[in-house]
Formats: sequence, C-alpha cells, structure tokens
Amino acid sequence: MHQDMILRVQQIRRALEAAAVPRWGRAPQIIAVSKTVDAQRVNAVQEAGIFRLGENRAQEILEKLPHLNASFQIDFIGRLQNNKVKYIIDKVGMIQSLDRMSLAQEIDRRAQQRALRMPVLVQVNIGDEPQKGGVPVSELFAFVRQAAMLPGLEIRGLMAVMPDIKEEARLRPCFVRMRALFDALKEENVAGVRMEELSMGMSGDYLLAAQEGATHVRIGSAIFGARAYGAPAGRIDDTLKGDIYS
Repeated sequence: MHQDMILRVQQIRRALEAAAVPRWGRAPQIIAVSKTVDAQRVNAVQEAGIFRLGENRAQEILEKLPHLNASFQIDFIGRLQNNKVKYIIDKVGMIQSLDRMSLAQEIDRRAQQRALRMPVLVQVNIGDEPQKGGVPVSELFAFVRQAAMLPGLEIRGLMAVMPDIKEEARLRPCFVRMRALFDALKEENVAGVRMEELSMGMSGDYLLAAQEGATHVRIGSAIFGARAYGAPAGRIDDTLKGDIYS
C-alpha cells in the first residue's frame, strides 16, 4: 500500500520536472495535502522525500499532530476562522490562506504573544469567485503593503485555489496571471515581504502550474488516493478535484 503511494509521488515528481519551464528555475516542490488521511499513511510519504504537509482544519491538525513525524512542516491551507488562530499558531510552519485584514491582525496578535513571526502566503481570489476565500486582485497590492506592517507576520508569497474549469484554454490564463502578480509584487520590494513562494496547482492541474511558474503545488488525492468523502481519483495526471483544497 505504502509502496504504491511512493510510486505515485515519484510519477508526479517526474511529471513536474518534465513540465517545468527553465525560466522559472527548478520544478515545483510538492506539498502533500493530508486531510482525512491517517497519520500512519501520512508518515510513510516521507519515504518518497516529502516533508511538507497541507492541512485545512484546525481540529484535525490538533488530533493528528501527536502521531506525525516531527520532521514534517505543516502548512494550514484552508479557510481559517479568526477564533481558530490561537489553536494552531504554534503548531504550523506556515499559514497559506491569509485572505482578510481581520485575520492578519489576529495572526499578528497571537504570534506576538508567543514571540513568533508567522510565515504566511496571501491567498488571491484569482477567479473572482464569491464562494471562495482570497483577496480580490484589485485589492492585492494595498493588502500586502498593509499586512506587511504587522510585526507578527512575514509574508512569503501568494497562494491561489484555481476555478473549477475543465478547459485548459480558459484555466491557463489564471495561472499566468498569478505568476504575473507574484513577479510584480517581487519587483515592488515591499519592506517585510519576501516573495519566495507561489503556491498554486492541485491534483487536477499541477502540470499547468508547473508550466506557468508555481514554486509549490498542493497535491492530495493523486498521492493518497480518493478521499473517504470524495470522488475516486483518476489517472495521475487527470485526477478530479473533488475538494477545492486538494
């Protein structure tokens, strides 16, 4: 069982390396989205060289953490309620889903209480979808400048959950635009901002992400198989996006 999972990771890594464009540098790194996956199976993914996990529920992090290998970095990648920040502030290595100023202020407050500077990615609502979190593109630059002034935060880059669009010709421009925003913010050289990570691409579209300049891809079902609640995973390069954060 674990060997199959390791083989899937190796296939994904080879596909990413083949898809990566030289001008972006190295191929994207894999963040294994481990929600609903038991700790024993998650720990086994380290045999494939993955040491970074994506989780999207505070309660699941707290329940699973004592059973995970200590060498994992856990990234919070889901919609984060302000009142849940206190539970995870010292449990995760990064919050990828910063999408509003009230959340930035709460992360800052809780981080300062623990003498931390929390690495964060600003989530962008690249498809302008009301049902998804993320800062609107029109407000992104102002938001980054304002959030960068909070001493408990360290902005490391951007994250996006792409629209659920099947046609590559319509989906690719979203990836292109995210990379353009990332590069433009890097050029701005805002104090307190380190534009190092562009987290975009999931089980169904990670090859597009690699082609268009992602530094990290968040892959769940293509590694671990179908979720208990979701549709079955398809081919390694054509997995259904049963959950918007997988």
